[in-house]
Amino acid sequence: MSLSGQHIVNAGAAESALEKPILESIAVSKHFHSEAGLFQRKKPPVQAVNEVSLAVRRGETLALVGESGSGKSTLGRVLLNLLKPTAGDVIYEGRNLGNLPADKLRQVRRDLQIIFQDPFASLNPRMSVESIIGEPIWLHRDDSRSARQDKVAELLRTVGLAPEHGSRFPHEFSGGQRQRIGIARALASEPRLILGDEPVSALDVSVQAQVVNLLEDLKHQFGLTLLIVAHGLAVIRHMSDRVAVMYLGEIVELAPVNALFETPFHPYTQALMAAVPVSHPDLRRPRPLLGGDMPSPSKPPSGCRFHTRCPHAKPLCREVKPLFDTVEPGRQVACHYWREIANAGAGSLIVPTPSAAYSQRLNLFKSHQALSLESQP
Repeated sequence: MSLSGQHIVNAGAAESALEKPILESIAVSKHFHSEAGLFQRKKPPVQAVNEVSLAVRRGETLALVGESGSGKSTLGRVLLNLLKPTAGDVIYEGRNLGNLPADKLRQVRRDLQIIFQDPFASLNPRMSVESIIGEPIWLHRDDSRSARQDKVAELLRTVGLAPEHGSRFPHEFSGGQRQRIGIARALASEPRLILGDEPVSALDVSVQAQVVNLLEDLKHQFGLTLLIVAHGLAVIRHMSDRVAVMYLGEIVELAPVNALFETPFHPYTQALMAAVPVSHPDLRRPRPLLGGDMPSPSKPPSGCRFHTRCPHAKPLCREVKPLFDTVEPGRQVACHYWREIANAGAGSLIVPTPSAAYSQRLNLFKSHQALSLESQP
């Protein structure tokens, strides 16, 4: 199959031929069409995902990041065959999911599971926790009722809940507990790959850390492959092996997590990193500012889709769509001028050294505090 002229994202030249990906997309596109009304013209299709090729390695945690509307969740659902692609193929373990008959596809469903963003809307309020978690076991395994109940109790313990919680209903739990129930449901069919669609974004910060740590533990305990869709860059850096940055339906940069955070090459990735807030005004540093909003996915710009907001855009960017350039083995970027702007405003989650003025004011504050303590009787 020829893939020339299309965005191809892969592990790079260093990946061994024996390390075949567990899941991959080949030039996948997903367009949503709208019907024309009686007094309304038919609108152009929304290009949610456009010619994306991506390989998920076995046992890794791959993160998809980008602004809202960049196509992350749509791509994830296409990879799990929850949405049929408009074009391209999704390959799981060497099998094209688009060509599988219904009985074979049902077997694959057992291996590919999802954790939804909203831990309340994704749970049926009329079903008990035992029924929610036990349903995948009933669908995919020929177990007796007692064996199913034992399995549910085991899963509840695994995610940090008590077995007696199985008789309760979703509204009786907190947000973090409901997400744990969703994780237990995803584990019930003994999957090989789990998609986390913003799994912690709806939770409190303290609960987010608990759920992230839980996912990390489960990954190693069950040998899972994780595909995480998220906005929180701190979460991504903590739990990911590789990061794919999406903008307007396309992947613009793919890199190992540490390399991406230390030296982002694409100007959009640089802007995302620089937008991470710092703890003190004196710790701020110059950062690239993006003008305007993301263009409509129904009318994407010509050439590079980011050129309308890129501070480094040139005429070539408006006319020619950039192909992925291999920066180094395992790292690609889609930008005509990434070499020239490699260090332009690169951000990092590592806290920089405080400025001299900040250190001076801090020492002055400490000396005043010490004097006030000494003056007290």
